[in-house]
Amino acid sequence: MALFVSTFINKVDGKGRVSVPATFRAALVQQSFPGIIVYPSFTIAAIEGCGTDFLEQLAASSAASFDVFSPQGQDVNTLVFSHSHQLSWDDTGRVVIPEDVLAHANITDQAAFVGLGRTFQIWEPAAFKTHQAEARARAVKNRPQLILSRPEGV
Repeated sequence: MALFVSTFINKVDGKGRVSVPATFRAALVQQSFPGIIVYPSFTIAAIEGCGTDFLEQLAASSAASFDVFSPQGQDVNTLVFSHSHQLSWDDTGRVVIPEDVLAHANITDQAAFVGLGRTFQIWEPAAFKTHQAEARARAVKNRPQLILSRPEGV
């Protein structure tokens, strides 16, 4: 399973090319597709990113959670899978993000790659700083409780 951590700000050129952080590429090296999968977030002005392992698990979870023709299942599949792009990186680790996907996140000349554990997001850097401050304020106010699962046999 890929693990994405930290935040990296990289330049986006006029053709939409951007370097995927080396640690993100290293996390994906064992995947069945040599690149990243991205799609516009349907909840925020950012780009969702992952490897094939996560998308395969999402497809299995969707199939297990919804009837094949349920409106909710169709919505999830439409919002995620039909908008997904498989982007393979070049010899220098760059991918070309489609123009409409960059526009969804208001990304022009710089992109913030934000590790979120099993997935990552790509943000316009100033928008991410605002989002990060808002998330911190909510967390301080609400003090989320995280329960770590124990390893089997413990």
